[in-house]
Amino acid sequence: MNSYAKRLTLIALLVLLVPMLILAVIGAFRTAGKDFSIKEKTIIEHSDSVMYVTVINNPADSVILRTPSRELSVKALKSETFRTLAEKMRRTVTDPSQDGVGIAAPQVGVNKRVIWVMRLDKEGEPLELYANPVILSRSEAVVDGEEGCLSIPGLRGSVSRSVSIEISYTSLETFQTVTETVEGYTARIFQHECDHLDGILFIDRIKSRSEASQELP
Repeated sequence: MNSYAKRLTLIALLVLLVPMLILAVIGAFRTAGKDFSIKEKTIIEHSDSVMYVTVINNPADSVILRTPSRELSVKALKSETFRTLAEKMRRTVTDPSQDGVGIAAPQVGVNKRVIWVMRLDKEGEPLELYANPVILSRSEAVVDGEEGCLSIPGLRGSVSRSVSIEISYTSLETFQTVTETVEGYTARIFQHECDHLDGILFIDRIKSRSEASQELP
């Protein structure tokens, strides 16, 4: 093969490979943040079964609590890392030292859109796991209610929340988007936990404060 033919071959290869490389980069960019980072994997895999709960008065923890969380890809939701995170979050929120009705991933140091919510509106009041939850709409009707937070120990306060909400989330069975309307105190729990995913704490919405007799999620 002469030099001219070699150059033509090289050009042909570049014509084929460059678009493929561009598409690969674009694909990687689109999924950036949708999987667990190395730091998050380390936290998840090497923490105790009852995880450390981030608190607002710790400067490093405060950064995590105030950072909006990213959604997870289907690939990430099918991973062992996600299953480990989910189980450790469940053990943390149900541990007697916490004994909460909900918990969000930022509260254990992971900025991903994952929450556990106690479904007080269902028989047996099961604790259920939700991935990529988003509040789509809120009722104009609101009600005041007292809240606390595991990440803000020693404080409770009155917060106005919508009586009903419409939420969407990724089903962990079909991995399709599901929408649901939730009402009552369960709607309050969802709003509290979804606030965590957006870097918002209940003290940002508080109407009045009181010292807490116990720590709440």
